[in-house]
Amino acid sequence: MLNKGETVICGLSGGADSVALLLSLYELRERLGITVEALHVNHCLRGEESDRDEQFCRHLCEQKGIPFKSFSCDVSGYAEKNAVSVEEAARKLRYSIFAEHSTDKKMATAHNANDALETAVLNLARGTGIKGIAGIPPVRGNIFRPLLCISRAEIEAFLSQRDQDYVTDSTNLSDDYTRNRIRHNILPLLHEINSSVIETSINSMDTLRQENAFIESAANDAYESCIQGTKLIDIRSFSPVIRKRAVARLLSENKLPYSHNRLEEADSIIIKGGKINISGENYLVGDNGSIELKKIPPVSDSFISKPLVIGENRIFAECTLFCEIIQCDNLKKNETVNKKSTFYLLDYDKIIGRVVVRNRRFGDRIKLSGRNFTSSVKKIINENIPAEKRSTLHFLEDEEGTVFAEMIGIADRVAPDGNTVRFLKVCIKRS
Repeated sequence: MLNKGETVICGLSGGADSVALLLSLYELRERLGITVEALHVNHCLRGEESDRDEQFCRHLCEQKGIPFKSFSCDVSGYAEKNAVSVEEAARKLRYSIFAEHSTDKKMATAHNANDALETAVLNLARGTGIKGIAGIPPVRGNIFRPLLCISRAEIEAFLSQRDQDYVTDSTNLSDDYTRNRIRHNILPLLHEINSSVIETSINSMDTLRQENAFIESAANDAYESCIQGTKLIDIRSFSPVIRKRAVARLLSENKLPYSHNRLEEADSIIIKGGKINISGENYLVGDNGSIELKKIPPVSDSFISKPLVIGENRIFAECTLFCEIIQCDNLKKNETVNKKSTFYLLDYDKIIGRVVVRNRRFGDRIKLSGRNFTSSVKKIINENIPAEKRSTLHFLEDEEGTVFAEMIGIADRVAPDGNTVRFLKVCIKRS
């Protein structure tokens, strides 16, 4: 993780984990031959409490003589503008600041073994492969996480031995965020089943990371041997696991989204031939054991796509899509006020990354709520929707695919359930 002579920046929130990380690096600085600095990101979400955390970090670094920098960011504004959750907005802004201020340096973050298990459970609930179940990677680029094999209990004991205080983020005590619900409800149940679940998860994730690294290496070798431009030649000769990872890399390198279902479809056309739409004019075309990423312009109507904003969205002249975020407690009141209007509700926290509002495109498919199969949007439209309305249907798409189709429904993966905290309400008004 580290070499002598390097400068290490510790991401310091003021919480127990990051304080323990800072002290560890500070105490080991001479033995490791490193220089230690600290960086604090004020997310400006908790008013005076956020400012208190920043001052705590500044004072701690002054006591130790550790160079300290702090930066503020508008998480709420970013979340609203980009239609992502507050959690996701905070993460993206935080890592953007980390990247900007750690050039030619190492960046240490304080994720611990409990965090890694929470991440694995969260990824498993949302849908993932071996990489997601392996939890948080110990090293990614210049970022490293030396506490991943250390439990929260060990961290608190370490601080207690040094009589070192820390701050507590009040939002960590609430179940408003998905990760907190896992931390407060699921992990205690796992601990009842196995009191050593944190320790055993460390070993399990280490094994999964090693196995994932082996598969990733094999997939990269296959990719390099097959890639010609945007085409994977004779990729069929490799195993399905390797084929799908190679396709995932092809899409990723071209900044295109993919999901488990999309990779399964891609693997099918490698064997059987055919084409599938990925995004806009981007298609994967399978032929004779090879697969190629191609741009295929629409035959008639142009493709329209705009970032979704909370509030008014207009991509067609004669109609408007409105959306708002509703807390679970306010749902019944909202339903009473809007009982005469037609609207759709999505679980806002299940939406992945950036959302766009767009028109219909060739090859659209959606797995509707309550169904165990993926449907062709074209078939549903032809059977159920009047011809005069088809050209102005609204669709919402996140980074893993379609989550909403007007007059058709919402995707099963974003359907509200008993754990839903926030709803995304979608309503279309036509003139």
